[in-house]
Amino acid sequence: MEIELKLALHSRHSSRMQHHPMLRKIAPQQRRLYSTYFDTPKFDLMQRGIALRVRQADRQWIQTLKAETQSVGALTNRPEWEAMIADGSHPDFSALPQEALDLLSGIKLKRIIPVFTTEFQRTTWQIINDQAHAEVALDRGKIHAGEVNRPICEVEIELKSGTPEFLFDLAAQLLQQVPLHIEPRSKAERGYILCGAVKPTPVKSTHASIDKHQTITDARHAILQAALVQFAANVPGFLEQANDTEYLHQLRVALRRLRSGVLLAKSLGQPLPDWDQDLRELMHVLNPARDWDVFQEQILPKIRSGMSEPSENKTLENATLNLIQKTASHARLRAQSWLRKPALTQLILDIGRGLLTASADSHEQNVKAWAGIILEKRWQKLRKRCHGFSTLNPAERHMARIAAKKMRYAAEAFSPLYGKHADHFITALVALQDKLGYENDIRIGIKLLRAIPKQSTALSFELGRICGALQFEITQCAHLSATIWQKLDRSKLFWR
Repeated sequence: MEIELKLALHSRHSSRMQHHPMLRKIAPQQRRLYSTYFDTPKFDLMQRGIALRVRQADRQWIQTLKAETQSVGALTNRPEWEAMIADGSHPDFSALPQEALDLLSGIKLKRIIPVFTTEFQRTTWQIINDQAHAEVALDRGKIHAGEVNRPICEVEIELKSGTPEFLFDLAAQLLQQVPLHIEPRSKAERGYILCGAVKPTPVKSTHASIDKHQTITDARHAILQAALVQFAANVPGFLEQANDTEYLHQLRVALRRLRSGVLLAKSLGQPLPDWDQDLRELMHVLNPARDWDVFQEQILPKIRSGMSEPSENKTLENATLNLIQKTASHARLRAQSWLRKPALTQLILDIGRGLLTASADSHEQNVKAWAGIILEKRWQKLRKRCHGFSTLNPAERHMARIAAKKMRYAAEAFSPLYGKHADHFITALVALQDKLGYENDIRIGIKLLRAIPKQSTALSFELGRICGALQFEITQCAHLSATIWQKLDRSKLFWR
């Protein structure tokens, strides 16, 4: 079983790594490693979460099969089988134990061929104390797939003995002088992307692995872990493909799920972790960029199409749209800049370590009973906020929206305990949240436009025209239909 922390850095910072005080007095070892990754033409191994490679190290050939990764932020934990083989041109399946061969059941082994290669220099340092031993490795090189390649510059800290907390200690020390950042994708995953086997897509939320037999602490940690994995998985996509706005959307979804999991500590009488404030700060950093995405993609096109008097000056209209686009791009760049900071890496490490080290309370109640109490409290808060739904004023609708959001995150987090019984309620809840969220998005749009620095009288007038149309749209939300709330209110409460 391989347990490691994997982080990346820009190649220009690799010398900082090599001269880090923690490593300076340790004699490093250097090896040139060449690896070939194998799969079928239809990438059957990849689809099962399996990586099969043959690596040349010095004059030896080492075959490695890795099964699907289990991750907690930057920490990965995966089954692995290694064996020396005689020839590196193809895998030797006779060297695999039965446990590994079972993972390949149903795959025609004769169809397995080379699909991409990696070539890099690995510099390693052995860090040993009385309780633990870890290997720190700096890999620099390239991934090759046909005529294209991609650089490799990353740090792997692999646990040889001791507890995983030792890896977090070492990473924190390195981070003090080396600007490491999150890269949850393995070399194999990036190789598959490079050879066209898979197209990178934003990672949506998945149900946490919780069940009624767990302790409350284990269930809460599973909720946090699922959110942390989703967050870390979307960071590279947002940094590399910022124009795909879904990456930022899923980052914020993951952050909200993380904060929802953090706040569950209150129900257990536990203090909020130190990193809760960092989560809140990160949310504030990402909010403007996401607000602009929503405004540009969802609000502005509808408003412009409904404006009764289109602008007579197309040049001015285009200049206004360009100004909006430029302002939105600046917000996106600020968000990207924050995600590249070591502070973000430290936050992910702190959360990951917290999930490893916290202990359960011996007096914990049944997890399903605990979930029921939380769901009931949030439901009663939502009912209170939605009382007299059709007559709610803007401030009351805002509070109802927040209550609906908190209810939704709790319902989705605990839904694995209840199965399909939760689906109908969550669907109705999402519809209510969307209805209440639309007006809020319009109000945010007005604030965004009013905050744009004035550049000319003409541009200010054009922005004012759009604000006026937005204000009119808000008046159309003044009288809410109670139907959407009544549908939810009549839904079967799955936790009762």
